[in-house]
Amino acid sequence: MPSGETFHALFRALASDRRLAILDWLRNPRAHFRPQTDGDLVKDGVCGLLIAEKLGVSQPTASEHLKILQQAGLLQGKRIRQWTFYRRDEAAIAKLKQALRDL
Repeated sequence: MPSGETFHALFRALASDRRLAILDWLRNPRAHFRPQTDGDLVKDGVCGLLIAEKLGVSQPTASEHLKILQQAGLLQGKRIRQWTFYRRDEAAIAKLKQALRDL
């Protein structure tokens, strides 16, 4: 069972429509993002710039959303060259779902 602090971070991450959209898009990245030059959309994740583009926000704004999702343990980031690529942490999401069911 996650601690109160962990639940706070999770609920903060899930309290934004934009962050929920990011999680939804990353469930099936090939359906939601154009091909990228570096990195595989599924294996490596989606470049933060593509996520910002899809959200219709600046890169720093998207980075803040992605940081919150990462701090909550819902996303994993991977550096490739100067870019960060993001994908869902499916194991962490499954644990969260189970913890919510157990409440």
